[in-house]
Amino acid sequence: MNTALILGASGDIGTATARTLAAQGWSLYLHFHHNQAQIDALVRELVTAYPRQDFFTLQADLTDVQAADQIVQQLFAVDAVVVAAGMTYYELFADTTVAHLTNLLRVHLLTPMALIRQLQDKLARSGHGRIVFIGSVYGEAGSPMEVGYSTVKGAQSAFAHAYAQEVASLGITVNVVAPGAVDTKMNAGFGQSALAAVTADIPAQRLAQPADIAYFVATLLSEKAGYLTGQTLNVTGGWLR
Repeated sequence: MNTALILGASGDIGTATARTLAAQGWSLYLHFHHNQAQIDALVRELVTAYPRQDFFTLQADLTDVQAADQIVQQLFAVDAVVVAAGMTYYELFADTTVAHLTNLLRVHLLTPMALIRQLQDKLARSGHGRIVFIGSVYGEAGSPMEVGYSTVKGAQSAFAHAYAQEVASLGITVNVVAPGAVDTKMNAGFGQSALAAVTADIPAQRLAQPADIAYFVATLLSEKAGYLTGQTLNVTGGWLR
């Protein structure tokens, strides 16, 4: 039975990924920071639906790089890591603080890198270890008011491209799924008129659903996906491409 660690499992994309992987027979480590009630409800749902699989919760603050050590100490076998944790600040770069930049760097890149470095041997054991980052189309296209966020998302792709070359001989793949506009609680805060304007610019004429992103994550985690590595897969409905 394969086991995956999902960082940020209480977010919309993380939760959709957990449901998709559980339906495919994966056991899961579900990481969260603040959303204890939501993650507990998710575990109850998955345990009821898939009683022969294991579902564990891990609480950690990814703005603290030492969280990587804390998480690793609670893991046994791990076949895949999905980095779905994320955050952003909406502000002009001139108003961005070093504290904000530091938090973005740690959550999206530095803490996951510290974690993955320690998990390399575990991921190599099966011969088909998998790492997938949830990136963003902004990592390539860039976004005003989210310069720091765009930068760390681009850095995720750079990490995947480089690290994939080191571990390909171990059977480990490293990829990024980069969504465009997704129908999440975070994006709902922009309001209906702003979302309608974005939707009008998307050739597919709709926002992605979290399950749309989870589908591609699960595909990349498949044992049959071993020849695709070091890539950023833009799942945008044709937007900003």
